[in-house]
Amino acid sequence: MQIDLSDKHFLVTGGGRGIGRAIVQQLLSSGASVSFTYNHGKEIAEAFLDKLSAEFPGKAMLYQADIKDEEQSNSLIAEIEKSALGPLYGLVNNAGITMDAPFFSMTTDMWTSVLETNLNGTYYLTKAVIRSFIRKKNSKIINISSVSGVRGAVGQANYGATKAAVISLTKTLALEFAKFNLQVNAVAPGFIDTEMVAKMNEQDKKKIDQMIPMKRMGKTEEVAELVTFLCSDKSSYITGQTFIIDGGLTL
Repeated sequence: MQIDLSDKHFLVTGGGRGIGRAIVQQLLSSGASVSFTYNHGKEIAEAFLDKLSAEFPGKAMLYQADIKDEEQSNSLIAEIEKSALGPLYGLVNNAGITMDAPFFSMTTDMWTSVLETNLNGTYYLTKAVIRSFIRKKNSKIINISSVSGVRGAVGQANYGATKAAVISLTKTLALEFAKFNLQVNAVAPGFIDTEMVAKMNEQDKKKIDQMIPMKRMGKTEEVAELVTFLCSDKSSYITGQTFIIDGGLTL
């Protein structure tokens, strides 16, 4: 399926690594302009921007932002909207953190830190773009959830709660803004082969593979292709849905 996102500008949070990085790359490859953020890992994010600038001159911009800070989120959107890339057409709420621990060992700080980034950050950025998006009457919001928000996951009470909340938020926003032709959807990845997984030992990787009916982890590019489809006009009659991409893990 050929997807053309020419003249469309997207913001991808947490776009410097992992799934976010693949989404940025795929959107650019489909003709879009992309602003993307990082919070930590400045050198990695800047090296990625250099690569993109050589491949897609004038089409990518990088911003540092802590999305759990409402003021920073508002300032970020204001700055991006005035950039050379033009007004935003779509938002991909991808940035998130994990602080896994058994519930008995989970501290209040671990709970609130994950909640503030994964849920509040999504709220702040969505709130900051929503007025301009409904005026356009043709915009997209994609929220990155997780299979941990669909089923229970030991040690992820905080993370799973935020990702389930993101799914609920997606449905509510879709209902409230469908009349403005604003589509809001969620993507819930399972085990994806990211930099974090690469640090695992081979035995643990094999255990994960055996849990998955397709006997392998997903690729970041596979998630990015799904997100790109949802960002395109090809998905114009889809809203409020959660797309699970997990190799059959939740079946």
